[in-house]
Amino acid sequence: MTDVLNMTENILSIAVTISFAGIAISLLLLLYQVIIGPTQPDRAVALDAIGINIMALAGIMAIYLVTSKLNDVILLVGILAFLGTLSIAKYLEKGVIIDRDLN
Repeated sequence: MTDVLNMTENILSIAVTISFAGIAISLLLLLYQVIIGPTQPDRAVALDAIGINIMALAGIMAIYLVTSKLNDVILLVGILAFLGTLSIAKYLEKGVIIDRDLN
């Protein structure tokens, strides 16, 4: 029985390491897209994808650390990424984020 647990732990360790590497490469490429992106909407999509990758990184870290304490962090990053995406989309569409009608 301990052989099966050791093998499962080794497979999980390898999968987590590969996942960390993949997300790190993805974050580097997305950062490049944000800096060099040809248009503003491309940069907005890259920023949204960075938020998703940070959520995935927190989830994999929770698996690696064998804890459920990072679930709140994942939810918080998701909410902030969503609000950021909304504000960027509104800015790209109208040119302002907060409309002030004084009439």
